[in-house]
Parts: sequence; C-alpha cells; structure tokens
Amino acid sequence: MSHASTSPQFKANTRKALGDTQLQAALGHVRHRFIDKRAQAAARLPEFEALRDSARDIKDHVLAHLDLYLETYEANVTASGGKVHFARNAQEACDAIVGICQARGAKTVTKGKSMVSEEIGLNAAIEAAGMVPVETDLGEYIIQIRGETPSHIIAPAVHLTKEQVAADFRHTHRHLPAQRDLTAPESLLSEARGILREKFLAADVGITGANMLIAETGSSIIVTNEGNGDLTQILPKVHIVIASIEKIVPTLEDAAQILRVLARSATGQDMTVYTTLSTGPRRADDPDGPEEYHVVLVDNGRSAMLGSEFEEMLRCIRCGACMNHCPVYHAVGGHAYGWVYPGPMGAVLTPSLIGVDEAGHLPNASTFCGRCESVCPVRIPLPKLMRHWREREFERHLSPATIRAGLGLWAFFAKRPVLYRFSTTLGMRLLSIMGRAKGRFHWLPFTSGWTQSRDLPAPQGETFQAQWHRAQKAANAKPSVTS
Repeated sequence: MSHASTSPQFKANTRKALGDTQLQAALGHVRHRFIDKRAQAAARLPEFEALRDSARDIKDHVLAHLDLYLETYEANVTASGGKVHFARNAQEACDAIVGICQARGAKTVTKGKSMVSEEIGLNAAIEAAGMVPVETDLGEYIIQIRGETPSHIIAPAVHLTKEQVAADFRHTHRHLPAQRDLTAPESLLSEARGILREKFLAADVGITGANMLIAETGSSIIVTNEGNGDLTQILPKVHIVIASIEKIVPTLEDAAQILRVLARSATGQDMTVYTTLSTGPRRADDPDGPEEYHVVLVDNGRSAMLGSEFEEMLRCIRCGACMNHCPVYHAVGGHAYGWVYPGPMGAVLTPSLIGVDEAGHLPNASTFCGRCESVCPVRIPLPKLMRHWREREFERHLSPATIRAGLGLWAFFAKRPVLYRFSTTLGMRLLSIMGRAKGRFHWLPFTSGWTQSRDLPAPQGETFQAQWHRAQKAANAKPSVTS
C-alpha cells in the first residue's frame, strides 16, 4: 500500500506541464522567491559553509552507526512512556497507524505535513478504515480538497495560483456566504484557519512527521510556520509520529547544528516560526498533551541504500533547496515526476525506493548544471548519484534503443582517437558551411529532440580538441625560464 506512481509516463507528464499556462504562471514564484531568500540568509551567516560541512558529517556518522542510534532512540522513547513501532514497508506502517487509531475508536485524524505519509499512502489507508484524515498544513489542506498530491516537499500547493485556491474554497466551503471576498491571500488564510480550528478540536488522533529524531532524548522535532503541528500533537488524546529511519540524529546539539542550515536552505528564514520538540506522552504535571505517544519508523527500501553508492542520498533533510534551484523543476513542476519526491532529490530517491524500471526516466531530467549540489545543506552530490542511475538504466537495457545505438556509435569513434578527430573536424566544417547564411539550424537529421523547441547554433571555428592541441603546442614552444 504505497503512493501510486506515474513516473514511467514522465515524458508525457512534462509535455502536459509545459502546456499548462496556469502552472507556468505559478512556477514563477519558485524561481523568484526561494533562490534570492536562500542566498541572502546564507550571506548573513559567515559560518554557513562550515555548518554545511558539520551537517554532512553528522548525517554520515549516523548512517555509519544507524543500528546503534535506532536502538538508543527506541530505549529513550520507551523510557519516556512512548512506544516505537518498526515498519519494514508501507503496508506495515499503515497497519500500525490504523491499528492505533482503531484501538482508540478514532473518527477524525488530523495530520501535520509528512512526506513519508504520502509515500506510504496513509490517507487512503485511514479512509479505507472508516476514519477521516484532515491535512492541517495550509498547502496540504488545499491539495487535499482538490484531490491532488504535493508538487513540492515544503510548499505542497506551489503549483496553484490564489485564484484557483479561492475557487476551491468556494466549492468546498459552501456553508459560508457566497459573496465573501477571497481576493486577498489573508482572507484565504483566515477562512482555512476557521475551518481547521474545528478539526483540531474534534480530532481523536494527531499524526505528525518529524524533521529529526533525537537519540539522546527520544524526542521528535518538527519545524512549521503555521503552528498546525503543535495543535495536531497537543490537542488529541493520541500523538503518532511517522518518520523514516534515517531521520535520527545523536544529540540535541547535533539537531541544533542542522536546524541552522535547514530553514535557511528551505525558505530563507534564519529559523522557522515554530520549532517544536516532543518527548513522550503527557506527564502528571503537564498542563496539556496526549495520553499516548507512538513513533512509527519506516524503512521502505532505505536499508538497501545503506552501504550502496546511493547511501549519500540518505543525508537529505528535506529542505527543497535542490528543486528550488533546478531549471528542470522550474519548467515542469513537481507532479511531472510522478511520485512523492520531485526535483533532483526525487530523481535519485524515487528509483532507490520504487526501482529504476519504474523511475528510470527521472535521472535523465537533468542538465547536470550542478546547482542542486551547490545549494544542498548536507552536500549531497546529486549529479553524481543521478549519473549512477543513468548507468544502471543503461546496463539493464531500459534506455530507448535509439539512445543506446547513438551511444554505441559515439563509443566506436571515441575508442579510435584519430578517426574521432578527423570525423569531428570534417563535421564541424560541413555544418559551418551549411549554417553560414543564418548562423543556426531550425532542423537537422537526428536532432529533432533539440530543434523541435529551439534552434541549434551553427558551429564556428575549430573543434575543442584542435584548440586544445594548438594551445598545448604554443605552451610547449615557450622557452623555459631558469633562475
């Protein structure tokens, strides 16, 4: 029981996205909002690059000793009065959560934003058991009433305009006055707040994700800008935390280190508005809090990544910086990727979790410009990992025959340097002559993948190798200088 994938239809998804004028208008906000804010936040903190190194090292240390920290975390959760449930896959995770809800006779279940819950298809499992899940993050609430999935891991509704949201609110909240003014974003927020406040108070169980789990104390940490996570975990009688196994950090000090790069990388804030730690159920002298505290730790393919060439992907802290800076994401949005995790991190994580045969197209959706790696707060080498998946796709004969034939032809010439230099020099000269009049080609044989959407500039001058050899000869011809 997991989130259905349309990743095999990635090319068709991208064509649809590129032709969606409303989506293209909404995606402009990603380009203009996140990039500048992240750069300004990093510039205000002189030690930002050192903190990135520290965060990387903390995550690498945890992954090298994950079994130890999981055992320590479980022991400390138990000591605080909570209970840890280990789930090997999506079905086990859903069964554990639904079982906890049913044991308390729950009817309404509020949820904070959790990508792992999207990954395992939790909402569908809760509904199938006769309960009502209510997303309380504003973006998640909007896409829930639309019957959609998130298009971004920190801004789920970034693909929508405020006019679309206003229309959805009018359609869904029919008990409110039809003539109310919903033109201002504040009015949309106020309306959602009023609706959700009723849900918070009615909830029997609250479910949150976790940005980090602290082995030292058995605590979970969530970061939000709306406070919905706090209301979700404090008001109901049962609080369930769902998180993937790699979210562990050793100590509170380690968590503080990572928090300093998390919000800056995600939204350009120094810190999120709410950073909330939860440790166990309500104690005798606590003024509020849940009677039960459960943590569901989800593997769902992550153990297989440990020790592999994709282990570095498990450092990810879900900030979204890679997609915020990715020109491919800017063009097609998150839904085109076809599963829970979009953008560069999704292009690596999705094949790791659901298989390269399902998601082999995603690593090809990259220009390898390196912007994702340059802004990742834990320095994940995303282009390198995408290249590994391209190699796996090729090895398993999953790439199209035309691509394999083209690479085979290129390899034939590349293994014969003299023939390669002769062929490329001849080809350059012919194309230069053919394109002399206009300086570019609108069409060429075997290049439709490029020319159907842009022109191909005609080559000018010598090949790179010819220029390189000429420069080397000139450098070797210079007399040496001796003292």
